Amino acid sequence: MADTTRITVTLPTDQVAELKKLTDNVSGYVAEAVARQLRHQLLGADLLRYQQEQGDFSEEELAEAGARIFGTAEGRGSASAA
Repeated sequence: MADTTRITVTLPTDQVAELKKLTDNVSGYVAEAVARQLRHQLLGADLLRYQQEQGDFSEEELAEAGARIFGTAEGRGSASAA
């Protein structure tokens, strides 16, 4: 098991109630959400750095990325990742 640190987090009461409806492991749920947000921010920073070095993504590159992410020819539609 990974090292952990106990902290206190204050959330709106309605959010806590909804969390408890979704899971018995609120700490695990929050840890997953934080990890997902960190990955999102790191990826965004990487993409921004790439564009600063290489220039903006072309429409073709964006369409190909959308197709890979969403699994459709035009990069839109089903949100299931392969």
